[in-house]
Amino acid sequence: MPEPGSIDEKDLHAYVDGQLDARRSREVEAWLAAHPEDAAMVADWRAQNDDIRALFSGHARSDPRDPELLLKPETKAPRSSWHLPLRQMTASLVLLGAGIAIGQTMPSLLERAPLSPQTVAALPQEARSAFLIYASDVRHPVEVGADEQEHLAAWLGKRLDHPLSIPDLSRFGYHLVGGRLVPVGGKAGAMLMYEDAGGERITVLAGRNDANRTTSFRYATEGTIETFYWIDGPVGYALSGEISRERLREIAEECYQQFAG
Repeated sequence: MPEPGSIDEKDLHAYVDGQLDARRSREVEAWLAAHPEDAAMVADWRAQNDDIRALFSGHARSDPRDPELLLKPETKAPRSSWHLPLRQMTASLVLLGAGIAIGQTMPSLLERAPLSPQTVAALPQEARSAFLIYASDVRHPVEVGADEQEHLAAWLGKRLDHPLSIPDLSRFGYHLVGGRLVPVGGKAGAMLMYEDAGGERITVLAGRNDANRTTSFRYATEGTIETFYWIDGPVGYALSGEISRERLREIAEECYQQFAG
């Protein structure tokens, strides 16, 4: 395993771009296994690269002469732009259009990619901790019960500094137990707890996301606990439970829709 500090951001970029040899790649992989924040950052870079490749995949072209043309030194002085051949002028216009398209599209791509590593790492970890601490508590699992749902939403929303709706998960067989104030990333966060007829509980964690980005669903597994988490504007959410990943994802998607609504 590499010594502490021996892997820097330049190494991580080279790893994502496939520019490292096998030995150095193994060292970086060992580093990432021990540093979840860096691993989350690398995953975001790869997701961004995939998005960009998918966006322009329909325009990809290759020519057997590409290596030769790229390496061939320039021997002629450039002509005045007013005397460019028609084909070159057309190519220039195409590149200009592509640049405009990239400028219009890139913000939406960047919204999904470089999240704060601290935010990404904190959500699943703190969601699992909250689930382990409170889901098994028989007498005091929540601070405010479901009978005060309106007060619960107003109180937690005020502490989050963001309006908080409480999802209705009855179609999945879960009813609200209540909620409580919990720390998330060193700031005030909210936890909602639900329970089904068999006593199985799931928790929803919400915390401030000062990186102000968005991301698609991600999941994390630790032992028997599955967690789905996502970032939506100023708030990050994480749903945890000891149920199947498929069912938890369905519930997470429903929570997402209701929070967004």
